[in-house]
Amino acid sequence: MYVCLCQAVKDAEIRDAVRDGHASLDAIADKLGVGTGCGCCREYAEALIEQLSPVGKAFHEAA
Repeated sequence: MYVCLCQAVKDAEIRDAVRDGHASLDAIADKLGVGTGCGCCREYAEALIEQLSPVGKAFHEAA
């Protein structure tokens, strides 16, 4: 699924970037360009990153 239409970034690419150690929106924006166009995707991308990051995953599993 596309997360960022402006830069054609898919959720799988964000997942791979988080797996590779990019754990913030800024880091993933630098790597993939997500959120650097119109910015409409930033909130969703940030939530996805949080959910996929090791700390975020532990939080969601505990809830």
